[in-house]
This record gives sequence, structure tokens and C-alpha cells, in this order.
Amino acid sequence: MSRAPLILASASPRRRELLSWLGLRPPVRPADVDETANSGESAPDFVLRMAREKAHASRAAHRSEAAQAWVLAADTVVVLDDEVLGKPTDRDDARTMLRRLSGRVHEVLTGTCLLAPGGDEVRCRCVRSEVKFRVVRDDEVEPYLDVAAWSDKAGGYAVQGVAAMFIQTIRGSWTNVMGLPLSEVVEDMREAGAVGPLPVVEAHG
Repeated sequence: MSRAPLILASASPRRRELLSWLGLRPPVRPADVDETANSGESAPDFVLRMAREKAHASRAAHRSEAAQAWVLAADTVVVLDDEVLGKPTDRDDARTMLRRLSGRVHEVLTGTCLLAPGGDEVRCRCVRSEVKFRVVRDDEVEPYLDVAAWSDKAGGYAVQGVAAMFIQTIRGSWTNVMGLPLSEVVEDMREAGAVGPLPVVEAHG
């Protein structure tokens, strides 16, 4: 069980869902930060910086609530040919991303940052996963754009959504592709004392 309250510095419903699998249902306190990459900034450096800035910004914006709480923040990007693919700006952008990902292997990077109740950074890390798309047929593109929730997803897809039919293989954490690498996050929280040996005991029968 949690030793002190946990705050999630993210509005992502996927991250809330992933934490709920562990029996953790923290209040959501998203941070307002500039998500523009710096000139020459690598993708790993970018997601780490975003996670750090979101964690500290959330704590600052909710200082009274966060003073005695752990704060967890994350940022996820899709990387293809050393280029970061963020969230599509519109349908045309989503279509372009889907065609670029078709038949290719790309990386999904998530930066995470955990702040202790006092505000110190406990652990910030970047987790990588490789995702291989099968070739997306021309007659699948528009129907996908019609039904999929692509607008708020890095790379224009969600592993747990309709785009799952395009994914052939995943190397690495699949929860990372969903938006939060649970194994690594739980490891960091356990080592810091934020949770016990198991965040939740699953009932059987």
C-alpha cells in the first residue's frame, strides 16, 4: 500500500488506467509546460526533460497538496528515422504518420520522473521499446482514421486500440508503448519506499 499519497502529473487516461491495474488511483494534476524540443536535443533527452519539467511544474502548481505526496510524471514519444513523431496536428498529419510507420520498425520512448514528498528527484529514466508495424494496406488507412482515437496519441496510434491490428512485434515493455513502463515505475517506487513489496494483492477465485 502507498506510504504517502501519490499524485499523477499527467492527464493521460492510459496512464491512469495502467496505475489502476496496480490498485493505485492517484489524483490527476497535469502540468502546463512548453513541450517544444530544444535545438539539437535528442529524443531520450527530450522525454527526460519533459518528465522532469512536468513533475516539478505539477508540484509547484499544487504545492499544498503535493508537499506530503509523491509526484509521478511521464512523457512518451514515437521515434522513426531519428525523428520524433509527436501527436498529429490533424487528420492529414495522422495519415502521413501511419504511412511512414507502415512496414517499419520504430521506437517508443517514455521518460518518467518520480519526486519524493520533499520535492527531491528520486529517479528519472528513459525506457525504450521497439515496435514493428506490418504493411498497412491503402484501403485500411481511411477507415482507421475514421474510427481510431489518434489525435492525442504520439505517432497517431494506441497499442491498446484499433492500431493493434497493425502491430507485428514489440521488443521491450508493452506498457511503455501504452504510455507508462509499469515494471520500471514500480521498481523505482519500491526502492524509494513509495509502495510496499506489492502495490496491490490480487484476489483469486
